[in-house]
Amino acid sequence: MNSNANKSIECTVQQCANHCVGENYCALEKILVGTHEQNPTVDQCTDCKSFRKK
Repeated sequence: MNSNANKSIECTVQQCANHCVGENYCALEKILVGTHEQNPTVDQCTDCKSFRKK
């Protein structure tokens, strides 16, 4: 259970272990954003590589 909200990183993925309980923020100091596409063109092509399943 994370409660150290980083107000610079908004997040609504409640299934992530880094999600702050009761707030739509990430608890990490920084995150890594990547892609699963060779040529990303829309936001659905990007991924939070810092995601960890609860």
